[in-house]
Amino acid sequence: MNSKINILGIAILLLMASCTKNEVPKAYLIGIEAFKELSRKNTVKIIDFRKLEAYNKGHIKNSIHIWRTDIEDRSFPYGGMKASKKQLETLFSKLGIEKEDTLLIFDDKGLSDAARLWWVLQYYNFTNVMLLDGGFSTVKSAEIPLTIEKSIHPATNFSFSSEINTTYFASKRQLEKAVENGAIILDTRTTDEYLGNILKKGAFVKGKIPNSQLLDWASAINYSGDKKTKTVIALEKIYSKIGAKKNDTIYVYCHSGVRSAHTTFVLTQLLGYKHVLNYDGSWIEWSYYQEKLLQ
Repeated sequence: MNSKINILGIAILLLMASCTKNEVPKAYLIGIEAFKELSRKNTVKIIDFRKLEAYNKGHIKNSIHIWRTDIEDRSFPYGGMKASKKQLETLFSKLGIEKEDTLLIFDDKGLSDAARLWWVLQYYNFTNVMLLDGGFSTVKSAEIPLTIEKSIHPATNFSFSSEINTTYFASKRQLEKAVENGAIILDTRTTDEYLGNILKKGAFVKGKIPNSQLLDWASAINYSGDKKTKTVIALEKIYSKIGAKKNDTIYVYCHSGVRSAHTTFVLTQLLGYKHVLNYDGSWIEWSYYQEKLLQ
């Protein structure tokens, strides 16, 4: 028993020694070498989360296409809400995803879309998920062969566990209480959206949630470059502007809960913040009810 403990301890020490403060932790975020190694396993599915037009122009062999509209619940009078459990189970079954599979997800938006899928799956207690740092930019840089052949996987009978996980979830009612209580509310949209200079498609009025502060989600990545995640040191400096401690509750939102899902990912998985809640409906839902008040 002692020898096993010693071996484990040595392994942990070696792992710690190999990491520097400049490196991003590898919890749900992986690099290209790990991506290539995992992709060879039978219990792994690659999820290409780009628009269908981009996917059809070239994708990794056997990769599965999913897009934002596939994981939205369209029963609401406004867009952007996360898909229901039944909707996702039907989708995953059709796509040939097994409950035991690990999903390797990437997009071409700096992982904002991929993080939204990560967030939705967390809600349904599905945690076998990895995001490729840099997304499709990394795939291209690594010169991974692409194909235009259709990927076909046998249908399955996918199901989630019976329990949901609200660890990273916030509802409109929770945001209303957060506003009343003066909680930390983070707007992860662009400056123009925050200031009400533009009205994005789907929203009903311009503006922002009261008492929210702005921190564009894209600050966390090399947005104009390889779209990879910035170093932990850089991220700590960026998000220190929030003025929050690691145990504080932070509410995040954007236009439809996509970009704010990425910020939720960064704060919780890379920086260790304990209580970060992504507002699912975000500005689309909030603005829908604001318009109702103006009528």
